Amino acid sequence: MDIEKRIQAFVSLGTLLSSNPEELKECMIKSWEHNPWFTLENQKKAITNIVDYFLNKEKLEEWTRSYPFLNHVEIPKKVGLILAGNIPLVGFHDFLCVLISGNIACIKCSDKDPFLLPFIAELLIKIEPDFHSFIHFIERLEAYDAVIATGSNNSSRYFEHYFSSKPNIIRRNRQAVAVLNGNETSQDLMNLGEDIFAYFGLGCRNVSKIYVPENFNFTPLLDTLHAFNQIILHNSYKNNFDYQSAILLLNKVPHFMTGSILVTEGKTIASKIATLHYEYYKDSDELKTEIINHFDQIQCVIGNQPIGNLVLIPFGHAQNPSLAEYADGVDTLSFLGDL
Repeated sequence: MDIEKRIQAFVSLGTLLSSNPEELKECMIKSWEHNPWFTLENQKKAITNIVDYFLNKEKLEEWTRSYPFLNHVEIPKKVGLILAGNIPLVGFHDFLCVLISGNIACIKCSDKDPFLLPFIAELLIKIEPDFHSFIHFIERLEAYDAVIATGSNNSSRYFEHYFSSKPNIIRRNRQAVAVLNGNETSQDLMNLGEDIFAYFGLGCRNVSKIYVPENFNFTPLLDTLHAFNQIILHNSYKNNFDYQSAILLLNKVPHFMTGSILVTEGKTIASKIATLHYEYYKDSDELKTEIINHFDQIQCVIGNQPIGNLVLIPFGHAQNPSLAEYADGVDTLSFLGDL
């Protein structure tokens, strides 16, 4: 298959997913029953984002144009994909990268998300049967030329050792942070709420920590976050909320409580489910230094104020990465082109 044929197959996949076929609905129900975090709403959100940002013809053509090697793939390589399962279809971009590059995807799905990607792969093969020999779902990764593995900080150490003899991308825990200056509009804060609560905060691009200026007025923010209080109706989220609330109270940790989240001062980037950390900053120089010092833990920075030459994503767009916004800042297509 040439690159034009591969692109058109994914464009057609986007069109098919947009039509919301009955078989897709059945797969989503099965995923929800298997994993309560994968609500139908969150699965729809993930699929819509994939269709809008990854499977648009103009965007695919613009993205791939920067990689001339895609027109001259001679011998496909077997690329192992060990996928995470924190949010629905979190490994789709890696799946897309491997196939659009003309290589073979050997995929180990997460036990938390075993149905969605195989179903979508079947749709893709029906659209373009030539993909049949390029997509393999496996239980154990054995014969491979390279690997892309995503997991926790603990599992990443195992991955680094186990896959050290092959070209690899090993991804660890990361989170998004947001920078506030106290002049945010009500819409900015509502959009920030989306960045915090989308997928129950389980994604690597969810905001887990905010940086605020000294003397920051928390009232508008807390009032806005309270507007997301329906999230507490989800049983697993509520259990986490109640548990973290009890821990904070028992340890007498000062915190703010809304009907949706617990907000507490903290130095660490990552926060527990149903909690949000905040940290004060004095000026933009101090803030830039702080962010750079923790860059290996940060997936992206959200905000609307300049911080040196740091790239900021507007409020509300944390979960809408473009094709060229690679996880951990590692260019997956360039990695595949060097195999």
